[in-house]
Order: sequence, then C-alpha cells, then structure tokens
Amino acid sequence: MSIYNQTLLNDAGILHLEGASVVIAYTEWNDFIVNELVTGCERSLDQYKAKFTKAVVPGAFELPFACRQIWEQTKGTGSQPSAIIAFGCVIRGETPHFDYVCKAVTDGILQLNLELPVPVIFGILTVDNIEQAKDRLGGAHGHKGEEAALTALKMISFQRQLAKI
Repeated sequence: MSIYNQTLLNDAGILHLEGASVVIAYTEWNDFIVNELVTGCERSLDQYKAKFTKAVVPGAFELPFACRQIWEQTKGTGSQPSAIIAFGCVIRGETPHFDYVCKAVTDGILQLNLELPVPVIFGILTVDNIEQAKDRLGGAHGHKGEEAALTALKMISFQRQLAKI
C-alpha cells in the first residue's frame, strides 16, 4: 500500500451518513479490472452501511454523460444520490486514442463536479499496462475502489457539515 494514501484510509471525516446513497457508474471496457474496483468500492460502502446502486456504460468516454443522466433522471424522485463514483480503466495502446479518452473523461468529471450539487468521484485508472492496473487493486498502490468509496463518504460528510454552517 502506498504511504501517500494513509490519511485517506482512516475514518476521520466520515460523519453524518444517515440516508447517504451512492451511485456507482462503471464501464464494461476492461471489465476484469473495473469489476474489481467496483467490488472494493462495494466492500467499503457496506462497511459504513451506505446504500448504493450501480449503472453500467460501455466505456470511459461515456461516464460523464452517464453521471449527468443519473443526476437528471433522479431529480424530484426523492432518491437523488449523495455522491456518484465513476469507475473505468483506460490502458495505453499504440495510438493517441488513450490521450483523447483520458482528457475527455477527466475534463467531463471535473465539469460535473463544478456543476452538480453532489460530488462525482474520479475512479478511472489511466495506466500504461495491466500490471499498473493490478497494482491499484490492492497491490503496491492500495485499492482504488476502496479509496473511491472512502472519498465519496468523506465528501458526503463534508457537504453535510457545510450545510450546518
């Protein structure tokens, strides 16, 4: 586990989660990696008894659209999510496609964070090879699925604390 994420992995800041719900939006592309991200996320959300639902899309490029639609379709239903987590895995190939997809999904998730009233957590692995992806599924760099869940829970708590100011 990376020494850089030790603070993230503690419980500090995870408060006031009553009624919290998370939507996990994830890709079919590179599912052998993405499914493990989702499993780790579910494990962490279960630990804190946070409710969650899942939505699947073909690839990383579609994630910003999916996250926006999840928000829009739940408006007025009383079941809007407290946070959305976007999971995908883009592995560098021999063409510039990697760069275009990574920039588009990163910019899209950033834009959603500036526009939506709930946090959208960036859980997209952008790696050079499969080994780097595996290192982020409980290897040398921790488990990015678990980290994304904790980030979502901390951001829900942060937002709720701000509402009390």
